[in-house]
Amino acid sequence: MNRSALPTFVFSLLTTAALAEGGFYGDPPDKTHPWAIHDMNRPQPVRVEPGTFSSQEVPGTPPSDAVVLFGGKPEEIEKWISDKNGEPTKWVVKDGALQCVPGSGYIRTKEEFGDCQLHIEWSAPSKVEGNSQGRGNSGVFLMGAVEVQVLDNYNNPTYADGFASSIYGINPPAANPLRAPGEWQVYDIVFRKPVFKDGKEIDPGYITVFVNGVLTQDHTPFEGGGGHMKRSKPRAFPEKGPLKIQDHGNPVRFRNIWYRPLPKRAVEGGEYSRMSEEATAAKRAEIAKGIREDAAKLEGHAKMLRLFESLCYAENAEAREFATGAVNDFANAMKAVPADKIESKKGEIMQVTKALRYLAQWQFLPADFAAKADLEGIIKAQDWEPKPKKK
Repeated sequence: MNRSALPTFVFSLLTTAALAEGGFYGDPPDKTHPWAIHDMNRPQPVRVEPGTFSSQEVPGTPPSDAVVLFGGKPEEIEKWISDKNGEPTKWVVKDGALQCVPGSGYIRTKEEFGDCQLHIEWSAPSKVEGNSQGRGNSGVFLMGAVEVQVLDNYNNPTYADGFASSIYGINPPAANPLRAPGEWQVYDIVFRKPVFKDGKEIDPGYITVFVNGVLTQDHTPFEGGGGHMKRSKPRAFPEKGPLKIQDHGNPVRFRNIWYRPLPKRAVEGGEYSRMSEEATAAKRAEIAKGIREDAAKLEGHAKMLRLFESLCYAENAEAREFATGAVNDFANAMKAVPADKIESKKGEIMQVTKALRYLAQWQFLPADFAAKADLEGIIKAQDWEPKPKKK
């Protein structure tokens, strides 16, 4: 639906209706899901202003929450040091690119980070020299440990697990989408380090890579990080580490290097749709507490309904006592409304009954709850139930 095609007042009504469906609507929380389906109590996504795509002539801009490691400015060389001795690097900034000086050694960032979305662009020399691993060779090392291979494989065969965008020594890329030598290649990488608990691996870590917009590594699990000639074994990583770039004797250039830190996974205590029973119980208690605090600022039906909503997340005797007392008072008051005035109460009665039906359906209230029965009686007597559409 095109929002611009709707009158403002219509869009406002639609938005209000959508938000109103938040409570007593979708399947409720359960033992491993702290939120209901379509839950308006769930935090809204953080706003991130997107960046722009690169062209061969001009690098793109990063998203608003990115940490820029190299954006083309000469002074940004200060963010990098020699990996060997921690001294200032001998790599150079030339024409907005960070260029390897062969023989000067690996470089690494002063900044350290863990799980991330990494963007980096590189270009092999336009003058083709060498073959296989000797042509346009470098490497991008996440946390200084896992190498995503950089290699000019444009019409240049080599061993598959050493191809451009391979997880070096572990997994070849699913495709070879490289552009010609001298052109800029774009790597977009999602990195998740291994997770160990009490010395045991509970998540091997994964990496996803897009090269020039083409998926080449699809959630590839680590096997210790990979390496040259020898098979690596699963191992724990530190919490954070630097980004390293390899000097393999070729003057490869890099530009537009930035990363975005990623939230914790469920196995690390992060908040996801499905969580452990222990984490779910804690989160449900936290959500219920927040709803009760919100209810304390409200009055009338709004307060009553919010307290009932809190019971879908965690039991609380005080909230239950207040809400059930309030709804019993409401039902008694509605029964006392004269027949010629009851139509004016339809909206309130239907709203409260909808909540009570939901609570009874999911056994947060007994099915024979007295206030529910009273309100259902009014609805039936007034014939307020929507009529099924004729086929």
